[in-house]
Amino acid sequence: MPYELILAEKPSAAKKIAEALSDSKIIKENNKGVPYYLVSHTTKDGKHKDIVVASAVGHLFGVDEEEKSGWTYPVFNMKWVPTYLSKKGNYAKKYADTLKKLAKGANEFTIATDYDIEGEVIGLNIVRHLFKQKDANRMHFSTLTKNELRKAYENKMPHLDWGQANAGETRHFLDWLYGINLSRALSLSVKRAKNMFKVLSIGRVQGPALKIITDKEKEIQAFEPKPYWQIELTGVVRGAPLIALHAQDKFWEKEDATKAYEHAKGHDAKVAKIETRQFEQKPPTPFDLTSLQTEAYRSLKIQPKDTLAIAQTLYTDGLISYPRTSSQKYPKELGLDKVMREFLKHGTYKKLAEKLLQKPLIPNEGSKSDPAHPAIYPTGQFKQLTGREEKIYDLIVRRFLAVFAEPAKRETMKITLDCNGEEFSSKGTRTVYPGWHEFYGPHVKLEEEELPKVEKGDVVKVEKLELLEKQTQPPKRYTPASIIKELEKRNLGTKATRANIIENLYQRGYVNDKSIEATGLGMRTVATLEKYCPEILDEEMTRKFEEEMEEIRAQKKKEEEVLEEAKTNLSKILDHFKKNEALIGEELAQATIETRDELSHIGKCPSCKSGDLQVRKGKYGQFIACNKYPDCKTTFSIPAKAKVTSMKKECEHCGYPIVSIGTGKRPRVTCLNPDCPGKKNEDEEKQMKKAESNPCPSCGKGQLVIRKSIYGKFVACDQYPKCKYTQKFEEGKTDEHM
Repeated sequence: MPYELILAEKPSAAKKIAEALSDSKIIKENNKGVPYYLVSHTTKDGKHKDIVVASAVGHLFGVDEEEKSGWTYPVFNMKWVPTYLSKKGNYAKKYADTLKKLAKGANEFTIATDYDIEGEVIGLNIVRHLFKQKDANRMHFSTLTKNELRKAYENKMPHLDWGQANAGETRHFLDWLYGINLSRALSLSVKRAKNMFKVLSIGRVQGPALKIITDKEKEIQAFEPKPYWQIELTGVVRGAPLIALHAQDKFWEKEDATKAYEHAKGHDAKVAKIETRQFEQKPPTPFDLTSLQTEAYRSLKIQPKDTLAIAQTLYTDGLISYPRTSSQKYPKELGLDKVMREFLKHGTYKKLAEKLLQKPLIPNEGSKSDPAHPAIYPTGQFKQLTGREEKIYDLIVRRFLAVFAEPAKRETMKITLDCNGEEFSSKGTRTVYPGWHEFYGPHVKLEEEELPKVEKGDVVKVEKLELLEKQTQPPKRYTPASIIKELEKRNLGTKATRANIIENLYQRGYVNDKSIEATGLGMRTVATLEKYCPEILDEEMTRKFEEEMEEIRAQKKKEEEVLEEAKTNLSKILDHFKKNEALIGEELAQATIETRDELSHIGKCPSCKSGDLQVRKGKYGQFIACNKYPDCKTTFSIPAKAKVTSMKKECEHCGYPIVSIGTGKRPRVTCLNPDCPGKKNEDEEKQMKKAESNPCPSCGKGQLVIRKSIYGKFVACDQYPKCKYTQKFEEGKTDEHM
């Protein structure tokens, strides 16, 4: 019997779709370990239908050269190829084989991948290359809840969203054309200049993004601190402390500041004026992806790329709506009242939902919209969550609740003091009515500074008057969240790709630190390209392509037209690059060497005092060694795959460099000295004897011995590397040091 084949983007989504559409219990089958589901479904007109729901695992096809040309450029001939042809993607072959097999028995095809550009491209390639069809039905949904999935199936479109599909395909082709050609050009220039191989990637969005960061770095480097002075008064009024600043705030001339200070010195102050002002603070707007990422970073310190991954998991579990949205609006047909009532069943949010349901639900919507998906909202379905998933879910739920709450009321108070004719002022702000703050809970971060209750004429007993010398501060660097916001503001990249673009800059060594700092390599790469090939960094060109892809999506422009324009532009860029290849290669090679040395530098060698400790790679993995080898043979063992960075300070106990060693989510900070007095226990000798008297509990053949690492002493089997058993020395619990 022929059946309808429905394609989901991931296995977990396939199961949810099958459960939503099935009239009875679903039947799970598998092919080569790949699950798919047999479903018996009754349509809205009462007809019986057999359905098979199967899935991809994300993209099963990627862009590659039509004919391999080795590491040369330019290359413009490209095609879609199965991802399983590469080693990294070989797991996808069994999914492709399963879909191809199931397609043979199907007489109708429906795409139910995520309704966005990437989901459309995933579906398009499978329809073309595995289903061998020209078109298919399309389901459109924003949550993986039963009601919405059934509704999406009943109202499925008879065609793919061709505007979205063509825009997505164009984006993939553009990214490949710019990425492969520019990265090869950069990498080959270094190889030809210094005969060293270093993959230097740059792309049509990555280049402008890196320039934004380096521009900020140049601004910081060029900043010259300017001195200024402030006069701070500390006093007591009506038994309560009060701190006030001179009304002029910053004095740019020391002479003026000293004159005012001497004039006020030795005098008490009087309350000359009291001003209060109340204002409303509107509720926040619903989350789109960018605001969710920035808020999660601000409130929870979760990186934007991790927030997206967690939100995607919550969506797949049916707990929230689709996260890759630009919308800050909730459509009327969403059924907000019904969603809110679901929270009456949840102990944590029950009382908050009860309060909101006492009045009509009117959200404080933002200005941004998205034709494909509404703003992010919780579906009202629940599941036991832990860790960061629980934190992101709580943030989304509380934001959803806060959107419908009343405005908060805040009050600012300004007390003006007269101190022998010199005017001082103290300002404070407090919340007088919490409104939406009550619903947003721990994510409200506002300073509450309540001033003492005073009356005009009250005397302030001055306990201290200080003349403070300060300096203006340089601009702040971007954070992983603020750079994403900046890219969105400039219309560079998409909501779904911006976090990955920044992650690529980290991986290539162009930037480092949470407060994003351009490395020497990042600075030199931009400087070199600006000098010899500025088109690569052109924001306008990138923005223009983004706008043209939107035109393709709206079916106002053809894919071929945009790609031909891109190839013409790229040819000019690469011609310009080739003319200056030797000069570019020399500068980038030097920058690569300097950055490598900078990042591997740990500190001064504690043995010879003249050498520098650096992270090196050897036959058995990485280690730390003095660069004065062979004159100085000082070395330190470090975990094989750990990221080791200098903390740029020395241990207070022994003077050895302190390093951060990242082997998991929380890096460990320690000094390099295994015998550091700060690592010793009082009863160390007794514990050592006890530890070394035991046989290895893992292999039974070896004897436990005391070893040293930069973490201090630990217990290990003497049969290493055959037996890798270890224990913490002080606690006797298993710990991985090797």
